[in-house]
Amino acid sequence: MPVRSLGYLRFGSDDLEGWRRFAGEFLGLMEVRGDDADSAYFRMDDYPPRMVVSPAAQNGVEAIGLEVLDGSELAELVEAVERTGTKVAQLDAVECRDRRITEGVRFDDPSGNKLELFWGVALSHSPAVTPNVSGFVTGNQGMGHVVLTVSDGAAAFDFYTKVLGFRGRNTLRLPAAPAEDGSPRFETLWFLGCNPRHHTVGILPMDGPGRLVHFMVEGAALDDVGRAWDRAEKLNVPVMQTLGRHTNDQMVSFYVISPGGFAVEFGYDGLRVTEEVPVYEITEGAFWGHKFINFPSL
Repeated sequence: MPVRSLGYLRFGSDDLEGWRRFAGEFLGLMEVRGDDADSAYFRMDDYPPRMVVSPAAQNGVEAIGLEVLDGSELAELVEAVERTGTKVAQLDAVECRDRRITEGVRFDDPSGNKLELFWGVALSHSPAVTPNVSGFVTGNQGMGHVVLTVSDGAAAFDFYTKVLGFRGRNTLRLPAAPAEDGSPRFETLWFLGCNPRHHTVGILPMDGPGRLVHFMVEGAALDDVGRAWDRAEKLNVPVMQTLGRHTNDQMVSFYVISPGGFAVEFGYDGLRVTEEVPVYEITEGAFWGHKFINFPSL
């Protein structure tokens, strides 16, 4: 699997202070200094900042960073991406230094989601201080997962699996707008994995492709989820979905709405895939809970 994990997320926002409260006080990440004094940088482990928020006229995703093994693997992936007709640009020295990586590239997936591939992170040897969270589950599973909107589900699936090397782990059929003759229609949400985390990327065909539906971070203990739930109430963070347990990755989690307008899942006890099994379809998203309260402004 050429892509190894979700390495980092970079956002643009017109509400930097809102993100500082959200990422620092609610999620429990550690804010640190970065090269750009106007941006907010957040650590969650020994990696360079996993999340960076920079000033922008409007909210949006600036980069979804996917880690690969080394320079040779990056070169092979760049060739594979370029064979699809996709334009790939090299990150310059300033951008690599800001990300604390050896080398990286950027390109858009077929639906316009902004991806970066990178290798060679500079680790921090001082522990991330996260007093509100006992720790985050990262390591070879990366920082968590993302779910993205796409214009063409089949094309997106081929790109992420045949080009970037993800594996399909499971599907969920969701109701879509009825067909012209009024008959019911469904779209398939694919959950794709590249390491022991059940899924690192989800792709959802829907109007307005190229957007982030949600990202997930995983606490190391159930109490981390419970205390995050309490912080959401204390800090007036809008809850999107109540506590529940998913049927596919078996994560106990809840969802809130971020200052960027998309959702963020805070979870615990996600399934670890140690052996690939045949792809399966789930017919419900949760064993219990995950009731919708609010909806994000996608």
